[in-house]
Amino acid sequence: MEPKKNPKADLTKKSILFLQLGLILVLFITWQGIEWKTYERTAIDIGQVNLDELEEEDVPITQTLNTPPPPPPPPPAPEVIDVVEDEAEVEETIIDDTETDLKEEIVEVEEIEDTEEEEVIADVPFAVIENVPVFPGCEGAGNNNAKKKCMSDKVKKFVNRKFNTDIGSELGLSGVNRIYVQFKIDRSGNIVGVKARAPHPRLQKEAQRVVKLLPKMTPGKQRGKAVGVLYSLPIVFQVQD
Repeated sequence: MEPKKNPKADLTKKSILFLQLGLILVLFITWQGIEWKTYERTAIDIGQVNLDELEEEDVPITQTLNTPPPPPPPPPAPEVIDVVEDEAEVEETIIDDTETDLKEEIVEVEEIEDTEEEEVIADVPFAVIENVPVFPGCEGAGNNNAKKKCMSDKVKKFVNRKFNTDIGSELGLSGVNRIYVQFKIDRSGNIVGVKARAPHPRLQKEAQRVVKLLPKMTPGKQRGKAVGVLYSLPIVFQVQD
């Protein structure tokens, strides 16, 4: 037996779709009901000003009053002057005349010399001195560096010639021995302040004795002025076994 209804007109197939549409419609109506707001008409401010409600301001009428000026102040009372008799005696001070008499002798003032304090320059090491001290015999050596080398050679030869090397054997020393000597060539060219450091006191005294025998030199100069020059001298000698 064939069905009487058209299969396309069967709505049971779309029941799920209708159910979903119904749920959506119900949710929308519920949300609109929750969000719905109402206001009283009297509480609505439309931003208009009612000119009829403004109170009229009463402006007071002012009147200019012609007030008379204040009276002038009364004149001051006259001062009463007491006349006091001057009975006290006042000693007059005699002022001497300070004008110069042409008959008096005029003393001439000698010129005042402006004396500048001499600049004191500290002792300068031999390696950096501007004008090196000149050892006797090195006057014609040439420039400053040549005079330095000449002086160093002369001092070494002088010490080697004067030093008593037999002291090493007497003290029982052996091998190479070193003595460090330092002295100063003062502003006059003299040898002063001799100091020595040696492995034995006798070697120290011998080194000081020999250095003090150095001849007087032409003093060194710094900025054109004679200054003390510090000189270091190592003495090395070997004791033969």
